[in-house]
Amino acid sequence: MRTIDVGELSLRCAIEAPTDGEGPLVILVHGFPESWYSWRHQLAPLAEAGFTACAIDVRGYGGSDKPYPVEAYAMERIVGDLVGLKQALQPDEPAILVGHDWGAPIVWNTALTNPDHFRAVAGMSVPFAGVPQRPFTEVFREHFTSQGKYFYQEYFQEPGVAEAEAEKDPRDWVHRMMYSISGDVPPGAYWDKPFGATFLEGLPDPQPTPWLTEEDLDFYEGEFKQSGFRGPLNRYRNHEADYEWLQGWNGKRIEQPALFIGGTRDPATFLFGAVPDPIAMMKMFAPRVEGHILEGVGHWTQQERPEEVNALLIDWIQRV
Repeated sequence: MRTIDVGELSLRCAIEAPTDGEGPLVILVHGFPESWYSWRHQLAPLAEAGFTACAIDVRGYGGSDKPYPVEAYAMERIVGDLVGLKQALQPDEPAILVGHDWGAPIVWNTALTNPDHFRAVAGMSVPFAGVPQRPFTEVFREHFTSQGKYFYQEYFQEPGVAEAEAEKDPRDWVHRMMYSISGDVPPGAYWDKPFGATFLEGLPDPQPTPWLTEEDLDFYEGEFKQSGFRGPLNRYRNHEADYEWLQGWNGKRIEQPALFIGGTRDPATFLFGAVPDPIAMMKMFAPRVEGHILEGVGHWTQQERPEEVNALLIDWIQRV
C-alpha cells in the first residue's frame, strides 16, 4: 500500500509488481460503491504475468484524499489524478488503464483525452458511447423522472439525501446494492418504483454469494464508515460539468487498443436498455475494441467471475 502525490491531492494505491522488479504499468480504477479492494483478484495475476498492477482508491474513497466540494469530483479532475499517477509511477512510457462501473467512463475518457500517456484501455460493465451529445441528467430526466419513475442517479443528485440513507448502515446498504444487480439475484423488477422512493425500497434481501463473503463485507463496511459517501456520490453530481469539458473532444475517438467486458445480467452493459449490442456501438467510438459479454454475469464483473475476467484481461494486455 502506498500513498502517492498525483498533483492536486494524494491517492492510496495497492501496488503489486513482478517478483523480478518493475513491469509495464496497469492502473485499475474502481466504481461505486467500491475500493481498490474491488481488484483484489486481479493484482497478483497481473504481477505474475509481468505487469506492475496499481489499484487505486478514487478520490473521495478509502485512504485517498476527500475534498468536500461537489465540483472537486468532475471528470476533468479525476482524469488529472490518473495522469499524475502515471507520471509519478512510470513517467517514461505510456501505461494501460482498466476501469469498472464509474471507473470505466473514467478510463475511457482518460484514454480519449490523454493518448500520449495511455497506450491501451479496458472497461468493464459500462461501454464507451463517445463524447456526450447532452448531459446525462437530461437523458434520465426525460426517460424516468418526467414520467414519475425512480432512477437512482436522480436520487443521488441532492447532496445529503443518499448519504443519510447509506451511512445509517453502510454494510447493509452496500450488500443490498451489490446483490440487487449481481448475476445471482433472481429475476425481478426491483428498480421499477416511483419517483420519490428511496434507494433501498423494494430491493431483495441479499442471499449468500461466493464472490461477496462476510470478510469482503467487513472490508467495505470499514472503508465507508471511515470515508462516508459524500465524495463517492459527488461523482454523480457532475454530469453538466463533464458534458461541458468533453465538448473539447467532440468528434474524437479512442484510437488505442480497447477491451470491453460486460455481463448478460448487467443493466449497465446495455445502457439500461438503450443499446442492444454494446460492442457494435463501441466500434463507432473505439474502432480497435475487442468485446466479450459474459453469460449470467451481473454488474460486479471482475468480482463475480475473477478467473474468467483475468484470462481475458491478461491475454489482451499481453497482445497490446
